[in-house]
Amino acid sequence: MNALIVEDEDLSVRRLKKLLTETAPELIINGVTDSIEETVEWLSSNQRKGNADPDIIFLDIELSDGQSFEIFNQVQVSSTIIFTTSYDEYALQAFKLNSIDYLLKPVHRDDLQRSLQKYENMRAQPATDSLEGIKKLLESFRKPARNDYRQRFLVKQGQKMLSVEVSEIAYFFTEDRYSFFITDTNQKLLVDYTLDELAEVLDPERFFRINRGMMVTHKSVDKIDPYFGNRLSLSLRPLHNKEVLVSREKVSDFKHWMGK
Repeated sequence: MNALIVEDEDLSVRRLKKLLTETAPELIINGVTDSIEETVEWLSSNQRKGNADPDIIFLDIELSDGQSFEIFNQVQVSSTIIFTTSYDEYALQAFKLNSIDYLLKPVHRDDLQRSLQKYENMRAQPATDSLEGIKKLLESFRKPARNDYRQRFLVKQGQKMLSVEVSEIAYFFTEDRYSFFITDTNQKLLVDYTLDELAEVLDPERFFRINRGMMVTHKSVDKIDPYFGNRLSLSLRPLHNKEVLVSREKVSDFKHWMGK
């Protein structure tokens, strides 16, 4: 049994290699790639040499040059895919429904053993089943999951209550354990939701959570600059009074979201 690891975080590669050595010493790691471009080239070169695809590809979803689903648009792959991901439960459920396993970062020994056992159980199935599952999974990400997102919030302004349309909100943020939003007209209003709760009730096509403490809209992003640690620095409008950074693990998805 052999494998290819597709992962752009050195720490995650080292952790996965260590766990594989401990849980599946018979598994041979044929290669490690860290981008869509490098993975496509590795697979294409391997196939040109007449070699079979790896039995398993451990595939990170967020790579430095985009989402790894794009690999399957550029090269045919017959390997069984086990995704590694930081996605939320909606995405994880999509993997389950399509019979494609996943490892939630940081990878744990029990999860890895479960995935490898699932692989052993699926070995008798045609490889095309995995490819079909990937196609279905990709479609599930393209389709809206729901149509009941919040359209307005009722908030307190002084002694009165104010109904604010979601379309009037520029961004949400946390401050001293409270959640606020800034409107297009630069009003700062307290909202009775945590950011985790807001992520569940707001349309992800309109709002993107760039880090643990902020969600932005397309219209609020005035300028994007590179920042050390492979992060991004944002200038917002209305102007925010603190530094605004896109966390490293969000950068790839943020670029994709901004380009829609």
